[in-house]
Amino acid sequence: MRRLHVDWRAGLSLVGTLLAFLSVSFVVPILVALAYGGTDLWVFVVSMVATAGFGLGLRRLDPEPDPGAREAFMVVALTWLLAAVFGALPYVLAGNGTVAHPINALFESMSGITTTGATVMGDISFDTHSRALMMWRQLTQWLGGMGIIVLAVAILSQMAVGGAQLMRAETPGPGVSKLTPHIAETARVLWIAYVVLTVVYIVLLFGLNKLGVADDMGLYNAIAHGFTTLPTGGFSPEARSIEAFSPIVQWLVIPFMFAAGVNFVLWWHVITGDAKTLLRDNEFRLYLGATAVLSVVTTVVLFVSAIETEKTGMIGGHLERSARYATFQIASLVNSTGYANMDFDAWNGAAKGLLLFAMFIGGSTGSTGGGIKILRWLVILKSLRREVFTTIHPEAVRPVRMNGRVLDEDAVRGIYAFTLLYLVIFFVGVALFAADAARAGLFELPEFGLIDVVSASIATLGNIGPGLGTMTGPMGGYLEFPSTSKLLMILYMWIGRLEIFPVLVLLTKAYWTD
Repeated sequence: MRRLHVDWRAGLSLVGTLLAFLSVSFVVPILVALAYGGTDLWVFVVSMVATAGFGLGLRRLDPEPDPGAREAFMVVALTWLLAAVFGALPYVLAGNGTVAHPINALFESMSGITTTGATVMGDISFDTHSRALMMWRQLTQWLGGMGIIVLAVAILSQMAVGGAQLMRAETPGPGVSKLTPHIAETARVLWIAYVVLTVVYIVLLFGLNKLGVADDMGLYNAIAHGFTTLPTGGFSPEARSIEAFSPIVQWLVIPFMFAAGVNFVLWWHVITGDAKTLLRDNEFRLYLGATAVLSVVTTVVLFVSAIETEKTGMIGGHLERSARYATFQIASLVNSTGYANMDFDAWNGAAKGLLLFAMFIGGSTGSTGGGIKILRWLVILKSLRREVFTTIHPEAVRPVRMNGRVLDEDAVRGIYAFTLLYLVIFFVGVALFAADAARAGLFELPEFGLIDVVSASIATLGNIGPGLGTMTGPMGGYLEFPSTSKLLMILYMWIGRLEIFPVLVLLTKAYWTD
């Protein structure tokens, strides 16, 4: 029998440390329950004790862990999985609504912690769920946005050892620039930028309420949406998402959704007075250009359309509405936020086609956005242009450059490999969801079609949330899918947030024995 080449005790011990650290986050819903006189205070106390107890139990496996690069994959994958498991406890213990079912609770929790925003909560209202539980739902997205590991490295001194490997395994995209000589300081810088933007956003939202132009945006709603906009999460305590608020609120949300898809390393430069770094960055310019072009084109498509809804009135021929709905939804779907300011399932085919295209773009490296990521598309475009050039000039040597630096060819091949694997998993998901939907008889329902199946695959793998179909659309949800499909969606959200490889390597024999 081959000896394991993974220090699983050290790995599980570090997972336990992270869970014990994460249990502190239950203080927020506990305070909300106390503030609103909720009867579900015990739900969060029990959840906190259970999470901390399990974490400290794992910690006893190796009181002084010394994990390496190999153990980092195990730590990151298991931490995110167990965070979703324990994050589901409040839904089950509260016992209210559709999320009381264990599979639905795990779905909602995984959707929250991975900032996906897909929901199986049948009744999103304070009549069914307490304000404390709804705030917990929002908070899970904020914690998952910048990353549990990044937060732990920033705060816990014992996480500094091996912190770079852990952050590389967790952070979405090819990598995050090291801003300081110490990885713990870099983690703190990222979280400082994240917190600053969140606080500014909450203050502005609540300020609109105080100015009398956003009556429904009270302090609770301002904090709740602050917890889910910057992490590109998309959860809202309002059943109609951002549509429930005035146009001025919707316009304010747009730049912050866009900002959440920008590399937070660049925001740190802006905060410290170096805005030129932002404007010089190739990835930022492509992200800005893609968002702007898609917004303008979608605005034109809506403006010349005859779309009219009972809630919003006529869109076609109304420039402000066309621009607001188009810009909002493009900004929301390009970086996987998943908010909606109207039911865009009512749009025509051309407009919905543009939204589907936007779903495949993704946010920037080092942002909280999901999807394939702008940087990968940029490298692919640059390498394709190089192939055309070298076809004409076969003796030429032309490396791929990013921000003036030559990219290693292994990195270019890795980007192609990831993108191909991402697309393969997406198409496999379409086939599996379609087969399971047919088995469950969903295609017999008038509101269900193939677009719902396609949406389910890309929206969960890309951590986007809402899809384009009637059932999976912005005002719908994933409740009607069979439990088998929900379990697969949970897997897709998990591997999508960790960008596939940290989870995939755990399934290989070589990881454990070579």
